[in-house]
Amino acid sequence: MTKAPAKVVAITGASSGIGEATARRLADDGHHVFLGARRTDRLASLVREITAQGGSAAFRALDVTSRADVHGFVAAARERFGRLDVMVNNAGVMPLSPLAALRVDEWDRTVDVNVRGVLHGIAAALPVMRAQDGGGHVVNIASVGAYEVSPTAAVYCASKFAVRAISEGLRQECGDGRIRVTLVSPGVTESELADSIGDPTAREAMKAYRAVALPAAAVADGIAYAVSRPAGVDVNELVIRPAASAQ
Repeated sequence: MTKAPAKVVAITGASSGIGEATARRLADDGHHVFLGARRTDRLASLVREITAQGGSAAFRALDVTSRADVHGFVAAARERFGRLDVMVNNAGVMPLSPLAALRVDEWDRTVDVNVRGVLHGIAAALPVMRAQDGGGHVVNIASVGAYEVSPTAAVYCASKFAVRAISEGLRQECGDGRIRVTLVSPGVTESELADSIGDPTAREAMKAYRAVALPAAAVADGIAYAVSRPAGVDVNELVIRPAASAQ
């Protein structure tokens, strides 16, 4: 079987969790990965590990809430590897709390990272992909929270509903076959997302909710599957849950 050509893949939120696992998996598959996050010490360590194992990787500091920063990130990926084939909009936060707690700053941060961050990624990547031979692929990471709402998660779920709607709109608008769009919605996954929960009620509830969780590598496998499909095949939605979870 002929091996698929290597792609250039930019990944936001790549310093831990799903982003880190995706970087490792796609580098193992022979792709060039360009990694972004705020914690550059972790990115540097990850790039060293990938390159030591024969992979191709580079990184740049990234704050997805800054439109200029995301454009700079995509420009740096192109400068380093010559093109951009896949944009994985993975960066996200999950500071859960009851609405009555009025943690408005956390609501704003959730919208800025989870919604505007994805839009900034699309705005930076789409013109590049449209202009180059071969088009491109936008992969947006949502959550099972894009399909259901639970107490303390109203704002988080709203942000993921938005990512789902944005992804479907992008898919419909890019119906010429040159731009593929994939929405990946993980169930409970081992990550640092729950560390951002400041509300004590939500934090305790999340401990029980996360008793059964997917390894981040399982979600990375799903992303790798979507990325590896032939050019004429667009995997639009992947919902990935722990087999032992009813959530």
